[in-house]
Amino acid sequence: MKLAEALIARADYQKRIEQLKKRIHMNLKIQEGDEPSEDPNEMLSELAEIRQELTSLIKKINRTNCEIRFDDERTLADALTERDQLVDQRSLLSKVVDEASQQVGRYSQSEIRIVSTVNVKAIQKQVDHLSKAYREMDTKIQGMNWNIDLLD
Repeated sequence: MKLAEALIARADYQKRIEQLKKRIHMNLKIQEGDEPSEDPNEMLSELAEIRQELTSLIKKINRTNCEIRFDDERTLADALTERDQLVDQRSLLSKVVDEASQQVGRYSQSEIRIVSTVNVKAIQKQVDHLSKAYREMDTKIQGMNWNIDLLD
């Protein structure tokens, strides 16, 4: 199995777990004399099995990410961490640009003038640079995921 396939399977397991949780919750209590539409005990057993499979898969994914080299200096796990940090930093700076760019209307010359405390243009350049770095790193990671075999 390729790493990308394992990541897709992980997402599928996570969705199935969330769906099962909702279905279990909906069938925990019924009116006396009625039958639940699904047996919560069966779903709890299925949930336990899926969690066990998911745990095993996540361990293999983590092991693979820690063993495979992204480049000469970093493992794939290192690159994933750096990519996540790029997203977080870009998100923060993007919010700063949005907030600092908002115009506050004045109705008369006597009203207080609101000005930005940051250089929006410079921060926007940082956002653009982070976006490009993220895209380049993510593209390489995604490409690698389809070429790397999942380690046991």
